Amino acid sequence: MNDDELNARLHRIGQHPFRAKFQLRGRDRATVDLRGLATVRRHAEALIGDRLAPAAPRKDGRQTPYRGHPVFVAQHATATCCRTCLERWHGIPAGAALSDTERTYVVDAICLWIANQYAPGTPPP
Repeated sequence: MNDDELNARLHRIGQHPFRAKFQLRGRDRATVDLRGLATVRRHAEALIGDRLAPAAPRKDGRQTPYRGHPVFVAQHATATCCRTCLERWHGIPAGAALSDTERTYVVDAICLWIANQYAPGTPPP
């Protein structure tokens, strides 16, 4: 999926009232400003690998906090917070471990949402 298609999907997801509430602000935005998007991407890869990629994630549906890291906020905003949301919004079936391609897709969605939280013409560091 290219960036335009992913942007369109994220826009559609962002229209949902629950998902629309999430914005990158405060400490979470400061984390991106301080560490840079490349570091946040590495954090996303590690968090997705540990919390979402297994076939049966521990505490699925409750494993993603609502705050504390920009990746967590982005996961809720992009419906990549649990396997149920991944299946419903992205068509990635639950019950099987995420493939490398699916992991990359999830991380790309998270990072694209974070980048989109910055004003046009002022990309994240």
